[in-house]
Amino acid sequence: MNNQKQQKPTLTGQRFKTRKRDEKERFDPTQFQESIVQGLNQTGTDLEAVAKFLDASGAKLDYRRYAETLFDILVAGGMLAPGGTLSDDMTRTEFCLFTAQEDLETMQAYAQVFNKLIRRYKYLEKGFEEEIKKLLLFLKGFTESERNKLAMLTGILLANGNISASILSSLFNENLVKEGVSAAFAVKLFKSWINEKDINSVAASLRKVGMDNRLMELFPANKRSCEHFSKYFTDAGLKELSDFARNQQSIGARKELQKELQEQMSRGDPQKEIIAFAREEMKKASLSEQAMIGIIWTSVMSSVEWNKKEELVTEQAIKHLKQYSPLLKAFTSQGLSELSLLLKIQEYCYDNIHFMKAFQKIVVLLYKADVLSEEAILKWYTEAHVAKGKSVFLEQMKKFVEWLKNAEEESESDEEEAD
Repeated sequence: MNNQKQQKPTLTGQRFKTRKRDEKERFDPTQFQESIVQGLNQTGTDLEAVAKFLDASGAKLDYRRYAETLFDILVAGGMLAPGGTLSDDMTRTEFCLFTAQEDLETMQAYAQVFNKLIRRYKYLEKGFEEEIKKLLLFLKGFTESERNKLAMLTGILLANGNISASILSSLFNENLVKEGVSAAFAVKLFKSWINEKDINSVAASLRKVGMDNRLMELFPANKRSCEHFSKYFTDAGLKELSDFARNQQSIGARKELQKELQEQMSRGDPQKEIIAFAREEMKKASLSEQAMIGIIWTSVMSSVEWNKKEELVTEQAIKHLKQYSPLLKAFTSQGLSELSLLLKIQEYCYDNIHFMKAFQKIVVLLYKADVLSEEAILKWYTEAHVAKGKSVFLEQMKKFVEWLKNAEEESESDEEEAD
């Protein structure tokens, strides 16, 4: 009995140790790296064979735990130490992205390898995105050729939606920006991205993650201007990207201007001062009067809290717009500006349901205040209106337009009699 009792713990202990040892070997990164490297050395440059090997290995090896190791090997040939150098103490392979040919076709083939792998093992998506972010931070540790290949690959992956444009935030790292690494890398990246898709695809992806207004951060603070950005990327053959950035900066400047005008109105600043300020900003930003009247209209309508009741909001709007008619008049000296304002009013009344019935009253008020001319109103009515709420607004304006036409005919008749 005593002997049995002594043996049991010893046997259990041995079994337990064996399991622990097996487990340690199974999840050892060295073993994992050797398995992947060995497989890549056998497949060589045949990327079809690489994709098949990776697909099959996912069933035997723990990709979930060692995603970073896997991606390091596929990109650099071995595990990367902080800063981007290869770890000395592990087996490496010469068959990886960094040793491949530096051309777009080869990079597209590599992108397919990553694409197939992540489609097969969906859980690798997040790890792959983290890997790309890390690799971008390591750029200074790579050679120029390695950076070029990584840039082309990243552009292709972004174009195909394999990774999110949020990874670009790594390029805003101060050290990379200061040494010009970020901007040079961005040139290669955006060229391959636009080559795969187009500038509209780039713009949509950047907007989706709020990167559309951050491209200037690729340059140090003292060079962070639209002019410098435009010249740099235009000279590099990316005029589309520099035009996009200029447009984004212009949109940003307009939003800031609209916000400032709104605040001036909310404070109750004298209209003479607001007009002078708006004229100065219009000149500074090279804005047309049509663009300016749109900004002013938005500012005027955003500077008050509107009543939620339809029957009261019209009265409130008439009172408010009467007050600001001198400001609106100051920026409708051209027929096109008047039409721009009419279209803004139409869109506003359509987008804000409580204003649907107020459209005609607003137009008549601005006609009486000499902001809108009969020519502009008639042109809007006959041909220049947009589809938004068209039938409702045209019906509202019908009687007033008839009155304008009659008044115009009477005026012409009086002139003829005078002649």
